[in-house]
Amino acid sequence: MFDYEKRRQRLSERMDAEGVDLLFLAPSADLEYLTGLERGIPNFGQESYAHHWVAGAFFRPGEDPVFVLPRMFVAFDQRGEPQGEVVVVSETDDGRATFERVVRGLRVEGTVAVGDRVWAETVLNLGHTVGFDRLRTGSTLVNELRRVKEPDELAAMGRSIRAVEQAMEDVTPLVLAGATMAGLVEAVEHALRQAGSRCPSFTTHVFTGLEAEDFDSGTRTAHDPIPEGTSVMFDFGGVVDGYCSDFGRTIYCGEPPADYREVYEVMLEAQEAGRAAAAAGTPAAEVNAACRRPIENAGLGEHFRHRMGHGIGLDIHERPFISAEETTLLEPGVTFTDEPSIIIPGRFAVRIEDILVCEEDGGRKLNDYSTALVASGSSAVTSAPPK
Repeated sequence: MFDYEKRRQRLSERMDAEGVDLLFLAPSADLEYLTGLERGIPNFGQESYAHHWVAGAFFRPGEDPVFVLPRMFVAFDQRGEPQGEVVVVSETDDGRATFERVVRGLRVEGTVAVGDRVWAETVLNLGHTVGFDRLRTGSTLVNELRRVKEPDELAAMGRSIRAVEQAMEDVTPLVLAGATMAGLVEAVEHALRQAGSRCPSFTTHVFTGLEAEDFDSGTRTAHDPIPEGTSVMFDFGGVVDGYCSDFGRTIYCGEPPADYREVYEVMLEAQEAGRAAAAAGTPAAEVNAACRRPIENAGLGEHFRHRMGHGIGLDIHERPFISAEETTLLEPGVTFTDEPSIIIPGRFAVRIEDILVCEEDGGRKLNDYSTALVASGSSAVTSAPPK
């Protein structure tokens, strides 16, 4: 589906340009991007195998990768045959000796880069073998390749976005007085699976605010029934073909009051301002400022406790961030979220989130789902149909 050989060629050019002779990557989005070796679904409790720390691949400019993988990984986690040499480490093998043998066999004398998601044990053994003064971090090498999405990547992200939009459409009618945040999360994740998502791209979050007394799927209030007059925010994502989506909408349970409608309109104005500002060559911090401006002009700046967004692709959060500290200039093909929120303690909260791709004259929204205000369970539903 994806041209991994072309990606590795671009990596080789980048390594040559930066004087990096060897790059080691553990199973991660970076490794999947370059080889198609699929990551496992994360677990709260850490899984491990004997010699788990050796798992990964070595990259040299112009050469096929060399994989070092525990036998259990190959038997239970590996899908397909990666291109390149594969060294399998069995449970009874000497993992350190095998790892050192592979490293020395690569005959690299210069700089060795290590991915950010590599075990400390791996780095220590690599340093003992090649010398710690030769090591540097290496994920920036791949991250900057991954930022600009090719058409096949945008298509995969589109499929992931369709899954979350279908889930939102399925769950919207359930936002009624008496619903619970835990129940809505369960419904979202079931609908995601039904729509073709491999798993959630991050922990599904359904909530009404950030205070201790607010309803929140991640706190003690998760099973408390909501009353009429509750503004419920959804923040969730899916995974299709390895690519993540990140999506948010707010649904009002009951008849929305006038001040809620006004704040919702401010939020929509902020999202559009961020989208319009996201033209190629614009610093990410300026795009973030453009998104914030309508909220600040409405006197609600203190209630926007977020950034406009973050890069997204094989990982749910990628660089560049669309936030105040980020000086990176946006490029055509960079994908990121546009997710303004206004959270007013003791009153209500609203948020919305879509994914944009940077183009020459501004951001292009990859979502089709309506942004109109939705009131569920009232006599007056004020939104247009979702699609």
